[in-house]
Amino acid sequence: MKRFALIGAAGYIAPRHMRAIKDTGGELVSAFDINDSVGIIDSIAPSSEFFTEFERFYDHAWSLGRNKQTAIDYVSICSPNYLHHAHISAGLRLGCDVICEKPLVPTVSVLEELALVERETGKRVYNILQLRHHKAILDLKEKVLREKSSRKYDVELTYITSRGRWYMESWKGDPRKSYGVATNIGVHFYDMLHFIFGKLQRNVVHFTSDHKSAGYLEYENARVRWFLSIDANDLPDVVKGRKPTYRSITVDGEEMEFSEGFTDLHTTSYQEIIAGRGYGLEDARHCIETVETIRSSECIEPTNDEGHPFIKTLGH
Repeated sequence: MKRFALIGAAGYIAPRHMRAIKDTGGELVSAFDINDSVGIIDSIAPSSEFFTEFERFYDHAWSLGRNKQTAIDYVSICSPNYLHHAHISAGLRLGCDVICEKPLVPTVSVLEELALVERETGKRVYNILQLRHHKAILDLKEKVLREKSSRKYDVELTYITSRGRWYMESWKGDPRKSYGVATNIGVHFYDMLHFIFGKLQRNVVHFTSDHKSAGYLEYENARVRWFLSIDANDLPDVVKGRKPTYRSITVDGEEMEFSEGFTDLHTTSYQEIIAGRGYGLEDARHCIETVETIRSSECIEPTNDEGHPFIKTLGH
């Protein structure tokens, strides 16, 4: 039985990690969050210790490490994006392997720093890149490899996930902490595109604001127009007023259905990590490079064939 600690236990994504720990036969022995709205622990790991001060959490984990029978094997991190680097480093220095939510870190230079800490401690960092385990995405990747087309696929990515006014008041609405919409809600999509279509060759940003972002990505095997938003006003009429989220990926005009099958992807990710097949720092490099470029790029006017159709509604 693997023993786990969890940093960021009160967040939205934390319950998926708690369930993945339980479903893979692990034990959550310690959890930390500055907020104490963590009652869900009772239904998953009622014996877990819980701390609202990081120093007490760290000291407890360190003391457990003195005995092989009680030592923590993995530290799982679901804290706000800007804290990932510090929490990953702390987990490694506790002598644990680390499992971290996306985005792993904001820049390639921070990724390199974590690689140094890995070498210093002899422990590993694993990133949750759950879309790589989704059947529809694996099927499309296999199709691209099988067809070996000389032309590039024409891809359109649209993801609108409505967020209320609370969003901009939380750390997610602060670009210094979340790194902006494209990074916070888009990084795993960029990883997915690289996973399927190969290396990125061109990265252009057409629009960016606190609530939405759009641009064009060209990969070895695809030309991708993308649009990401947390603004409910961007929802298409077909779902507006009925659903808060719209997710669409078309490949050569054909819709790729992947709305289902998300429920157990964190458990699958944990199974692969425990089996030694998890995705590490180098696997995350490509999507980190992508979002770092998006954040630092000046917006340019889109050409007719590179602009996402939703750009027209933004005044372009």
